[in-house]
Amino acid sequence: MAKKILIIEDDPDILDMMTYIVQGEGFHVITSMGTVSVAYVQEINPALILLDIRLADGFGRDLCLKLKNDPATRHFPVVLVSAVNQLAQVAEDSNADAYLNKPFDVDELVLLVRKFA
Repeated sequence: MAKKILIIEDDPDILDMMTYIVQGEGFHVITSMGTVSVAYVQEINPALILLDIRLADGFGRDLCLKLKNDPATRHFPVVLVSAVNQLAQVAEDSNADAYLNKPFDVDELVLLVRKFA
């Protein structure tokens, strides 16, 4: 069975593109256009979470902190994906495992997925 990748992104075009790329690498992709609960992440048990910082219904950095501060979910790798300034600092402050600047290079996305999943 293919490993699961959870992509949380509120821009439908970016979500579609990321899904297409990650599925092309042989992963099973689960998507959300808004924040999700810690319990939902536990249920999905993803090999990796690709998480936008600015979502229509909240902030990805807050979700990342919740996941990383919960003993049941801190082991899930989280890559923050955003065009915000100082993304490296935001990722560090959120305890994210890595970050990817938008607009991103497809090869860079693939490398991060392979590294963490």
